[in-house]
Amino acid sequence: MNNYEKAIQKIKSANNNQIYCYCLGPTGPTGPTGATGPTGATGATGTTGSIGPTGPTGATGPTGQTGPTGPSGSIEANPYNLYVQSTAAPGGDGSQLAPFQTIEQALAIAKPNGTINVLSGTYPITQQIVLNIPGITIKGMAGTEILLQAPVVPLLTNSDNITIEGLTMTSDNPYPVEFIQIGGNNNQILNNDIYGPDQSGDSSTWVVNRGFVTQGGVTNLLVRNNIFHTLRQPAYLNPNSTGTIMDNVVYNTRGFVVDQAMFVFSGNSWGIPENAVDIALLSGTITGAPYDPLSALEASNSDATISDQR
Repeated sequence: MNNYEKAIQKIKSANNNQIYCYCLGPTGPTGPTGATGPTGATGATGTTGSIGPTGPTGATGPTGQTGPTGPSGSIEANPYNLYVQSTAAPGGDGSQLAPFQTIEQALAIAKPNGTINVLSGTYPITQQIVLNIPGITIKGMAGTEILLQAPVVPLLTNSDNITIEGLTMTSDNPYPVEFIQIGGNNNQILNNDIYGPDQSGDSSTWVVNRGFVTQGGVTNLLVRNNIFHTLRQPAYLNPNSTGTIMDNVVYNTRGFVVDQAMFVFSGNSWGIPENAVDIALLSGTITGAPYDPLSALEASNSDATISDQR
């Protein structure tokens, strides 16, 4: 007996050997959808995939136009290093590009221990220039000429550690003044050419013009590598002033005058026309060093002619 037959037999047994025939009618309408059940728990997040390779860099875009160039900045004057030129345009600030016209303008802003560079040109002087800034240097360049045009002392040092260097100093007439007057201590006169205009007759009759004069009591003045000529005297050294005068050339004068001062003379020489005397030691000047023995003083100064009036 196959499975189908077995199933019929079971039905007969269950229904007293009666077999009913059930015919299926058409399918009824679909019932309403039941309520949505609760959302299930979120599953675990999956792992992030690896980053893909970077794509190639795109082409560089065109360079934009260059903007206009701004104005050049100015170079400001340095009060420790100023410049002067007599032919400069008015309104300079003392810088190398825009120099002052006069030394006085530079002195108005110069700082202690600074330098005023006096560029080539002629500088007429009719009023005294007072150097009263400690440590200031007045430095002339080649072709710089200080031309005195009035009977005034053109340069007066009135402080310490001042240097006057590299100037040519002369005058339009023989005035009865010195070109430099030294006050203060530890000052220097270096590498200058100082001379007056020609005067006729014997030098004893000349107007008394001088290269420099010391005030009484100044100390430690150094006068070196200068040329003094065509003057009544290269210098007058007043009482109690001290210093060193060395390696200068002096001619056509009546010589250094020592008036109770104490200066070491060394390495000086005498040109042509010769001086009336080279060094004059006035009454009251000390005996002994640094002037005696006179033979040593003469020998150390190119066989100087010395007038000893002590």
